Order: sequence, then C-alpha cells, then structure tokens
Amino acid sequence: MKNKPTLTSNDTRKKVSEYLAATQAKNTQLAYQNDLAHFLRSGGKIPATPSSVASYLAIHAETLSIATLNRRVVAIGRAHTDKGLISPTQSSLVTNTLRGIRRINGSAQRRVTPLLKTDLVNITKQLTGLKGLRDKALLLIGFAGAFRRSELVAIQVEDIRYVTEGVVIRIHRSKTDQTGLGRNVAIPFVKGRHCPVRALKAWLEKSRIKTGIIFRRMNRFDQLMEQGLCAPSIALIIKQRVAKAGFNPKLYSGHSLRAGLVTSAAKAGVSSWKIRQQTAHKSDVMLQRYIRDSQLFVNNAVSQIW
Repeated sequence: MKNKPTLTSNDTRKKVSEYLAATQAKNTQLAYQNDLAHFLRSGGKIPATPSSVASYLAIHAETLSIATLNRRVVAIGRAHTDKGLISPTQSSLVTNTLRGIRRINGSAQRRVTPLLKTDLVNITKQLTGLKGLRDKALLLIGFAGAFRRSELVAIQVEDIRYVTEGVVIRIHRSKTDQTGLGRNVAIPFVKGRHCPVRALKAWLEKSRIKTGIIFRRMNRFDQLMEQGLCAPSIALIIKQRVAKAGFNPKLYSGHSLRAGLVTSAAKAGVSSWKIRQQTAHKSDVMLQRYIRDSQLFVNNAVSQIW
C-alpha cells in the first residue's frame, strides 16, 4: 500500500511553498526580490535593525519616489517575516522616517500622459508593414480594452470570441484579480479604418497566427517569432510610435493606453460606471483624476467671466 504523505515530508513542504508563492503574481514577487536586492547592495543585511532601514531610506529619499520607498520597506519586512524574524519596518523610527520623507518630498506619483483617441488615430495612420500591422492592432485593442500591459501580452487566440457586435476578449488574470476569476471585455466594431476589431482581424490573418499568444516578437528582419511580447515591450512600442508621430516619448508609458481610454471616454461624457465596466476599476476613486483633468476647460471660471 502506498505511503500517505506526512506533514514533514519534502513533497508536502514543497507544496506549501508552491501555494505560498501563488498568493502573489510573478511580477510582484520579482519586484520584491529586486527591492530587497537593492537594499542588500546598499549595505543592508537580514536581519536588519530599525536604524539601518531608516538610514537606507534617508540615503535614497532624494533619488527614489515615495511609492518605491514604500515598496522597498514592504520587501524588507517580508524578508524578515518569511524567516520568522521580527520586522524592523514596524518600528516608529522607520514609519516616522517615511512620514517625514513624504512630507518634505511630497507623495505625488508620476502622472503619465494619456494617449487620447484623436492622437491614437493619427499615430496608427502611419503604421505600415507586418510590424506596423501588429502595432496598430496592439495599440487599438490596448486602448479600446483599457488593458494593463500584463493583460495585453497574455491574450491568446483562444481568448477571443467574435460576435455580431464586435469581439469579446477573456482576461484570465489581472493585477486586481490574482485569484484568476477572470472577466470578459467587449470591444465593439466602430466606423472608419481604425476599428480595433478589424485591426485585430487583419493582424491575425496576415500573421497567420491560429493559436497561442497574439502579440509576438519580431526580429530585426521583421520576421515573426514564436515568443510573445513581454510587458515592458508595450511601453517601448508606445514610446517608439509616439516619437515617430512627433510626440515626446518621455511623457508616455505602457499605462498611457488605459489612461487614454478613461480620459477620452470622460471627455465624451460617458458615465463613470460604464467606464468602470471597461476598465474593471472597483470604484470611481481611481477614475476621478482622469475625469477631473478631462473637465478642466468645461465651464471654466475664466471663460465664464471673460
């Protein structure tokens, strides 16, 4: 009779490790590893003292954003709790140091420029060749679906379902859906040569991709490869394409497509709940900054009195 696994067996311990690792996305785990590595390269060690962590924060306060410093503190804390050690990050010295940095340097996060629909249309007009066909589909689908970079590069042919109104794309996992419940995103047909659905169809037909990842790498000879694009590639493609269109690439990032859909929809008077239906935001809080910016000139105080 086969022996049952015990609580102390290597297989059981391995399973526990796998399940613990699954509680966070791979990108999050990698970010924490990189954050901890930076702390160690800066002279830190585990276990650390409150004083050493506070010193680390003070040294890098002028060069790193408050968001990055906060994440570094979380990574340092996790490195201690994972080893059963008391974390120095909960000490008043560390928390007060962070609070002081936030007050002196400010806590505003970097705001990327939204890639608006009108600009997106102008950019995609210039795209030619197989790579241009790929980038046109990528930009238009990324915008219309308000997809995050990680969501966009994970889309496979099997996730696409064409319907009379357009296409439904299944997103299996996202930043706010780590348990993998998934959601369907509807992208309708629109008039004109810059329809996201038609651009997607054209790319798949020309590339002859029948299964697997949709948006794939291309070599320097513009030949299609089997490997899919990685998330950072989305930002590079956006920067390259906006630069060719005469925009400042430093102002744009992989988030510009998602921000562009929200801003463009808000300018068009789309209700916040319909925007959230496309973006999967849980509340209006995260949408408000885009909506506020899009309404700056609506009933502006100056125009009302001039």
